Order: sequence, then C-alpha cells, then structure tokens
Amino acid sequence: MAFADPLTEGIVDFIREIGLTVKPASLAMATVLPGVAVARGGLLVDAARLAWPGDLLHEAGHLAVCDPPARPTLDTVGDEPGEEMAAIAWSYAAAKHLDVDPAVVFHEAGYRGGSQALIEAFATGGDVGVPMLEWFGMTLGRRTAAVRGKAAFPHMLRWLR
Repeated sequence: MAFADPLTEGIVDFIREIGLTVKPASLAMATVLPGVAVARGGLLVDAARLAWPGDLLHEAGHLAVCDPPARPTLDTVGDEPGEEMAAIAWSYAAAKHLDVDPAVVFHEAGYRGGSQALIEAFATGGDVGVPMLEWFGMTLGRRTAAVRGKAAFPHMLRWLR
C-alpha cells in the first residue's frame, strides 16, 4: 500500500485502474492543489502535503477529459472553462462511482466558495459540465439516456476521453 490513508489509496487505485498514472512523490515546490502535481500526463502525490484526497479526483478529471494526444505531454492542467466544467462533472461521477461523499471532492477549501452549490446542483439533477462529457462521448445526459433507454450521468460510458 503506497498511501497510508485508505481513502487516498482507494482513489489512487481507481485512477490507476482507468489508465492514468499516479506516483508517490516528495514535492518540494508549491503546487496549485496541496500535495498534487501533474507530470507527463499523470499525477504525482505527496501524501504528507495532500490536504484533500478529493483533489486527486479533480486533477484526474482534468487529465481524463483533455485531448487524448495531449495527455502524455501535460505537466499542468489548463483553465479552459469547458474542460474545467467537464472535470468538475467527471469528479462528481467518480465520487459517486466510488461511493465517496461528494463533499470529499467539493470540500470547503475549494471551488472559490461554491462547493456546497455544486453538491446541491448535482444532487438535484443539475448538469454542470455534463454536456461537455456527453459531447466527448463519456456519458449520456438525461434526455439522451431516456431516448436510448440507458443510464444517465453520473453513470459513465468511459472514464477517459
């Protein structure tokens, strides 16, 4: 077991299972999210500095939704609004898939004070970022799912774009 915290280990196992790399690391430099860095399309995680295990799902969401040919070259994630919204939706779906409370991802220190609003929006059928995931072929929105008789978001058809 690479990570002592069972929640972190479970999240890391999932991220690896879907095909992204996660490596334990000692991160001396400042990072956007404490204890997490992107390197060559994967995640480096400093367990001693990781403040919020749910941040791993958000950063993995960015890697999952990015343009596949670009993924292996990424040493940072962008701030393009469409991909940011898709990463938010992806991380919610991942939390639900893992049976992790969405508050682990949408914690009090993140999302510019909008964490609770995101939790409530998803819990009441909101679709922040879902159209992007649907456009990427990763999930089905409610309407499309109903027409096709398939499961809708947060069910994912695939985890990587």
